[in-house]
Amino acid sequence: MTEPRRAKEPKWLLRKPDPEAAARLFCFPYSGCGASMYHRWPRRIGDVEVCLIQLPHRENRIREPHYGTYEELARHLVGYLTPFLDKPFAFFGHCGGALPGVELAIQLHEEGLPAPEQLFISSQVAPQDGPYGRFLGMQDDELAEQLSELITSLGGTPDPRLVQLGLGLLGQDLEANRQYHRAEPVVLPSGITVIGWTEDREIPMDLMGGWKAWSEDCRHVLLEGRHYDFLHAPPALLDVFSAGLSPSPESA
Repeated sequence: MTEPRRAKEPKWLLRKPDPEAAARLFCFPYSGCGASMYHRWPRRIGDVEVCLIQLPHRENRIREPHYGTYEELARHLVGYLTPFLDKPFAFFGHCGGALPGVELAIQLHEEGLPAPEQLFISSQVAPQDGPYGRFLGMQDDELAEQLSELITSLGGTPDPRLVQLGLGLLGQDLEANRQYHRAEPVVLPSGITVIGWTEDREIPMDLMGGWKAWSEDCRHVLLEGRHYDFLHAPPALLDVFSAGLSPSPESA
């Protein structure tokens, strides 16, 4: 008698974490993208392993339904990531990609599980000040233009047919962003590093002051660059990670 097939375990990480890593930086994808958007990033930043989170309904998980809300996404990730939180770790996300990491940090804290050493928040307002961003109010033709710009920033050439296909995913990701709001800040045990960009016309640094209410250890760093320049792993950004997540001799 043939045994029934077991459902495949969701591939929440693009690569399996190295058990020998001294620390881990979990990176969330930008709205409308998958984990491969980080293909220009190194696999390690000093002693810190870069771990790429892959969300459903994109790339190698294209057949899976969209995660829905950041709260639901975080509930799944709490269960999956817990075995890999045995080393010092941090979350990074840019713009809409920052908020799932924040919600995940909240749920880890509420469950009494290990908390990230740092939340690296790039180009995103605090949840009590959101949702915010001009992308949230764009029509499909405007979003298609932004998607083409993103594809170019990733090193590709926009194909009108692929852009149209990508609009569905981008729209669902943006809807998750629209739905996420917390009336009051949640004070987390993690440090928070807020990252702004000098030529970012989407989320200027002066709109990100609300993060100070989320941690007793919150600092703001302004880097040279535009909204999509984080994709190229600029050395100044990697230095921010190194400064904020340097394993101590005891944890190495």
